[in-house]
Amino acid sequence: MASRVSAITSFAALCMLATACSMVPQAMSASTSGQTAVRSTAITGTGPITFATGRVDTSYLAPLVAQWNAAHPGQKVTPIYLPDDADDQYAQLVANLQARSSAYDVMSLDVIWTAEFASSGWITPISRNSVPLSDFLSPAVATATYQGRLYAVPFTSNATLLYYRKDILKAEGAKPPVTWAQLATMAATIAPKFRLGGYGTQLQAYEGLTVNFSETVQSAGGSILSPNAAKVTLDSPQSARALSFMVGGLRQGWIPKAALGWNEEASRQAFEAGKLLFLSNWPYVYGEASTRTPGNKVAGKFAVTTLPGVHGPGVSTLGGADLAISAYSQHQLTALAFIKFMTSQDSERQVLLRSALPPVWSSLYTKPSLVRRFPFLPVLKQAILTARPRPAIVNYNQFSLAISSAVHQALAGQQSVSATLTELSAELKQIVRSE
Repeated sequence: MASRVSAITSFAALCMLATACSMVPQAMSASTSGQTAVRSTAITGTGPITFATGRVDTSYLAPLVAQWNAAHPGQKVTPIYLPDDADDQYAQLVANLQARSSAYDVMSLDVIWTAEFASSGWITPISRNSVPLSDFLSPAVATATYQGRLYAVPFTSNATLLYYRKDILKAEGAKPPVTWAQLATMAATIAPKFRLGGYGTQLQAYEGLTVNFSETVQSAGGSILSPNAAKVTLDSPQSARALSFMVGGLRQGWIPKAALGWNEEASRQAFEAGKLLFLSNWPYVYGEASTRTPGNKVAGKFAVTTLPGVHGPGVSTLGGADLAISAYSQHQLTALAFIKFMTSQDSERQVLLRSALPPVWSSLYTKPSLVRRFPFLPVLKQAILTARPRPAIVNYNQFSLAISSAVHQALAGQQSVSATLTELSAELKQIVRSE
């Protein structure tokens, strides 16, 4: 199995896995003045570790942990499951790290958290020579990097896809939508014939809405920040068109009002229950919706395509998870070895097969056996390579909360599109200035 970590029975062997125990600069926690103190230390310590990760779609985890534990009886891994909601996961991780707790050794981090966690000294830098970065999707590697240094190892990548009922579109002689106009027309005219909601997505006021709004703005040809994240570019005709499209869908009814309270799981469940014609969501839904269960009414009846845009395919937002070592872990050598095991090609293949989570190994997207099992892989790879990353800013959580709160008010009809964009732009400028 490629890059699989073998059984490790001595400290010396672990040192070899950590690039001969080379000195790796480790950022320590922020001081009371708000400045990050940095000192150079070695990655050291072996023994039992914990792995903190969200619980959603972790069917891959138990078999891999069992495999690791069987080979490493003195360095067993205990999973710690975080809340389902990304914002709640963030809050729990931050509270733990601010307390300098060693409760978490390895952490699965949303790709948007790297900059903040690294700048705060909460995660340990990792030698680029420790992992085969050249074999990974380049956008995924970028998410694990802060100020030119590797602070985590890419684990899964992600890009939003459009799920659709292929059985219904076939019955209507229609092809999957490529543009917004096509999506809106089908959602408004075809869906009611089958007593379905038109288009489902995540419009609850949380990170999922920030992602949805960003994708809509990007697919309209606009942006929220400049490429270097130094200038707010939100208040533009493209952004107005994007938000108007979302607001219009709710007003016209082809986006169900219930979507204002949906996150990833709620929208997935609605699609699987046979209540939607279209759904935008992450690739993990493919595996869930393909599993034949009593409540699943879409298994074998759906397919995926790229997000639609104004004049053609849209632009997804890059997602995924990276694995990082807590700066307060007492067993960082074991943590690094476990991360290498989890991100090996064989482990990533198992994660894909068991949970349909997109791998970071580029070669897995073209393996015939996997493409037969997951026909969406070529489409997904292209979506990932063309997706836009969320801004690597330290205050990303505040940035996201500002967007999701303001956009949710507009979607709920509590504020006009123009007023929302003007006020939100001003708020985001304050956040960017504080970087």
